[in-house]
Amino acid sequence: QVRLVESGGGLVQAGDSLRLSCAASGRTFSTYAMGWFRQAPGKERQFVGIHWSTGNTYYADSVKGRFTISRDNAKNTLYLEMNSLKPEETAVYYCAAAPPGRDFRSFYAYDYWGQGTQVTVSS
Repeated sequence: QVRLVESGGGLVQAGDSLRLSCAASGRTFSTYAMGWFRQAPGKERQFVGIHWSTGNTYYADSVKGRFTISRDNAKNTLYLEMNSLKPEETAVYYCAAAPPGRDFRSFYAYDYWGQGTQVTVSS
């Protein structure tokens, strides 16, 4: 079993920065692809970015250049550094884990999900 717990969300103003954390259990953490998603009220869950075990990353166009995903295997923790936040990025942010060999673009590639952490960006 893999358990994921997000933290670090909160209320910020437009233009501010915030770092989210995703604490993972299980010895498979270092081998899994770890993704971030977000879901605004009444909207579909949206892909934000992914960090593979190789260290490679990929981001949605909307956040590229502003968001950075990193991983600390020693702490079993995934991070999402968000800069220049916009009000429209208010959402619940989720981390998720996908076993190797799956299409990261698919929502269904991820077997494990955290409970989410709320990020609210005021204008």
